[in-house]
Amino acid sequence: MRDIPSPAVYLVAKTSLVHDGLNAYLRDIGSPDWTPDAAVSDGENLIEAAGRMCYRSWQAYDPEKPEATNPNVRRVREGNEAYIGNVLRQAHGSILEHVNLTFIFRGVSRVVTHELVRHRVGMAYSQESLRYVRLDDLPFWLPEAARDDDAVERKFRDVVAFLESVQTDLGTLFGIEDLKDFTTKKHLTSMFRRLAPMGIGTTIMVTGNLRSWRHIIAIRTAGAAEEEIRIVGSQVAAICKREYPHAFQDMEQDDETGEWTFANMKV
Repeated sequence: MRDIPSPAVYLVAKTSLVHDGLNAYLRDIGSPDWTPDAAVSDGENLIEAAGRMCYRSWQAYDPEKPEATNPNVRRVREGNEAYIGNVLRQAHGSILEHVNLTFIFRGVSRVVTHELVRHRVGMAYSQESLRYVRLDDLPFWLPEAARDDDAVERKFRDVVAFLESVQTDLGTLFGIEDLKDFTTKKHLTSMFRRLAPMGIGTTIMVTGNLRSWRHIIAIRTAGAAEEEIRIVGSQVAAICKREYPHAFQDMEQDDETGEWTFANMKV
């Protein structure tokens, strides 16, 4: 058994603007008095651009710029933070779907991944395949209740050690190390994994748009959520708050419970 101190979360990709394309579009609609804010993330500039495009609210109405302005709009909200703040209050969450974050979760159990992949809308997953990856040790994270009781921890470790020996014994029984045919190895590896515990550590890559991440953070860091997924969700929340402070300006963490909550839940 290989101990996993804590599940780890890595931000590996995020949405970026193609500035030439956006600038060309703005020129073609009459060069409104709006440009992306260099001090703001590409993702948050994209959210603002999506909203302003929907309402032709790049600037206050100008009859000489009919494709960029709207006669119903005589005054526009200035600044990215204020603009997105109003979007959140109005629950116009669809424009947040244009911005994605991709994470790798390492050392998470299949308890976590089985819950996580239930979130389908706006999400994409690529998970380590135990049909291909043979188990020679079992990485394992111990829940707090197991760590707090010596007898329980011993029981956990004894069971994992036994299941780890089963993997080794099966490999020996089938002589898998001496097999040349990969298809046969794959079939055997698939059989062996049936005797691996659900709590085994694995790795998954997850991509989601900001609207989806807001939903996942809210329900998976709540006090009633599963212990391990709360640890993962809290790390995701902290990264989202750091990378997109305007899009997550209404999200705060409770210092006592660790729960992350939103002022505007229906976005």
